[in-house]
Amino acid sequence: MKRKFPIKSLISIKKKFANLWQLLQKLSGGLYVVLGVWLIFTTITLVFASSQPVDAFFVLGGSISRENYVAQQAKQYPQTPILISHGSPDPCIWLIFQAELASLQNVWLEKCANSTFENFYYGIPILRRWGVHKVMLITSPSHLPRAKWMARILLGAHGIWVETEIVKELGIPGNRESWVKTGLDVTRSLFWAILSQIIQPQCSNVTRLTQVDMQAWENRGFHCEHQGGLRR
Repeated sequence: MKRKFPIKSLISIKKKFANLWQLLQKLSGGLYVVLGVWLIFTTITLVFASSQPVDAFFVLGGSISRENYVAQQAKQYPQTPILISHGSPDPCIWLIFQAELASLQNVWLEKCANSTFENFYYGIPILRRWGVHKVMLITSPSHLPRAKWMARILLGAHGIWVETEIVKELGIPGNRESWVKTGLDVTRSLFWAILSQIIQPQCSNVTRLTQVDMQAWENRGFHCEHQGGLRR
């Protein structure tokens, strides 16, 4: 004989679901309010930052031409900090700055990133510690538009205005852009823009250019891209 489910139990379950639904509605409403306030605050911050001078150079590794360019900028703006994310070998960058007679004092080399996404993943916490509000992003034509979109999303989410400087490469660029790759990176950037508000990855391999031990590198041996025009 089948047992009948008590009506009181059904009523109790319905009430529980109703209360849970009301709670979810309240939570989602609060989340929308917080998100709205954050977007308004970030927009105001970006508008203000857009009219300010650049307070950091952010170089995406991939071509020694970019480091040649930023070394030239360092001569004009010696007080502006420079972050080079997984660029050329350390001694090559050191030689570039020496050749340009540019100051090495405000140059940091971040060596944790292995992709464009990770350039921002590890770079943003460093820029935030520096209190940066407007950054000059240095990359190459073959790296666009992916790098530019990712920068606008990820840096913009932290109130950092982005300007881009496109440095032409010589020869055949090593990287090839595709819409699939761009779409995937832009999509995960949208998610990380929110998560990075509370998660701040730390790179354990950040070196000041002044700390590069050239004697040790000379003993070990190293190779620089021919585009750098370096003579050793």
